[in-house]
Amino acid sequence: MFKKHLYFLFLLFFVVFFKSNAQSKLVEDNFVVQSKAKINYFLYYPEDYQKTTNKKYGILLFLHGSGSIPKTKNEKFLAPDLLTNGTKFPFLILVPQHLDDRKMWNIIAVKQLLDSIVKNNRVDPSKIYLSGLSRGGVAAWEMVIEYPDTFAALAIVSSMAPSPYAHWMNKKLAIRVFHGEDDTVIPVSEAEEMVARLKKMNYNVAFTKLKDRGHDIWDTVYNNLELYSWFDKQKKM
Repeated sequence: MFKKHLYFLFLLFFVVFFKSNAQSKLVEDNFVVQSKAKINYFLYYPEDYQKTTNKKYGILLFLHGSGSIPKTKNEKFLAPDLLTNGTKFPFLILVPQHLDDRKMWNIIAVKQLLDSIVKNNRVDPSKIYLSGLSRGGVAAWEMVIEYPDTFAALAIVSSMAPSPYAHWMNKKLAIRVFHGEDDTVIPVSEAEEMVARLKKMNYNVAFTKLKDRGHDIWDTVYNNLELYSWFDKQKKM
């Protein structure tokens, strides 16, 4: 009996002692996250790219909208349409394929793709351009906010932006915004708010409102060769 009492007292002491000495703690550590995403893409090369060896070219990164996400495995999306009709452009055009209608663009993966293309081709890093329509426009706004030192020019079509973070963008970025005034998918007020905020902070932004047009204005915008001439004139300072 004495041994049992002694064992019980020892066990009680052990529990009380360790409970009284137990402490919560805050640990600081780190974990490296790597984006492992497969991105299909098209890459347009200017007509004289293979004929030159030292010349460097600009590059336009184009992000399409959700309506252009392939519905089948064999379906592809290539934009602008001018790429398929023989129109000649003065710079490379990179067109990633977004394949999941339920998700937004993975801008980290897109940036990694862009960096790889720039590194492995004769691209002038001061002439990197970006354009996006609808959901792709949302991603384009995010990219110029997250990577303010990458792009020389931006063109947004029928999209919306996180306007409270506009001041994170490079003040020297050349910007054009296009929106149909009768857009019922993304109201024109979204573009108006962002443009107003940018102008108030003295950003270089031009706003084109298309009268009597809805969400689907991209053919009008991207089939206008003047847009590409404008891109070609821009250079990151």
